[in-house]
Amino acid sequence: MLSYATLSWRTPLPPEGSAMTPRPLADEIAIAISYDATTQAVMMATPQDLTDFARGFTLTEGIAALDDIREIEVAEVPDGIDLRMWLAPEAGARLAARRRRMVGPVGCGLCGIDSLAEAMRPMAPVTTDLRLTPAEVGQAIAGLRDHQPLHDATRAVHASGFWHPAQGMVAVREDVGRHNALDKLAGAVASGDVAGAVLMTSRVSVDLVQKVAALGAPVLIAVSAPTAQAVELAMRLNITVIGLARGEGYHVFSHPQRVGEQMPG
Repeated sequence: MLSYATLSWRTPLPPEGSAMTPRPLADEIAIAISYDATTQAVMMATPQDLTDFARGFTLTEGIAALDDIREIEVAEVPDGIDLRMWLAPEAGARLAARRRRMVGPVGCGLCGIDSLAEAMRPMAPVTTDLRLTPAEVGQAIAGLRDHQPLHDATRAVHASGFWHPAQGMVAVREDVGRHNALDKLAGAVASGDVAGAVLMTSRVSVDLVQKVAALGAPVLIAVSAPTAQAVELAMRLNITVIGLARGEGYHVFSHPQRVGEQMPG
């Protein structure tokens, strides 16, 4: 995180007028994700919690199971950072075969995917269950607000949190990209009990639902609304999507049976 002097002012202006004051800004650098010495994707991301990022991306993009990661190296290179991973032989062979099927360039967002069929890849429905009361939904939302130091300093990043009814807020990860924040969170919590709720400070898109399904969490709570296609996918994948979760209100868009009593939105 860097600080820059900016010319700032408020309305009405203070007696002395405007002034040069320091303002912290979030970092955004190029981060490559590589497997067995071959780059899979490059994203602009915040350079923190990078081991979590590597693990989470591997899981949520369907590259390999976490147990298939043999080694992770965070290497600084002239133009950014390279997250270098080495996979177990069988997992490496599957990824190599997937690469051979690719005919287009690797893009960000749906990284390493070149076909509509692969973008909407078949996924198993979430089998983990959870039932939340309205009070617990509120506790989860409040917990996310209280664990965003980078956002509080810069107002320029997204956050993703994991809340468990027996443990409270287990982890929060921040990044300039919402997908990156969720990947970092997945890498941090995937090895534990995932019978909880994922929280996002963003809208809910199809790819976020896919990542939550890959993690195996049954509930996704977001401060903004989902897209229609995200709700349709969440219905198929047995994920409860709670959106527009602000203050004391929210809307339940899919599988409302997990919420004890719906509050007026």
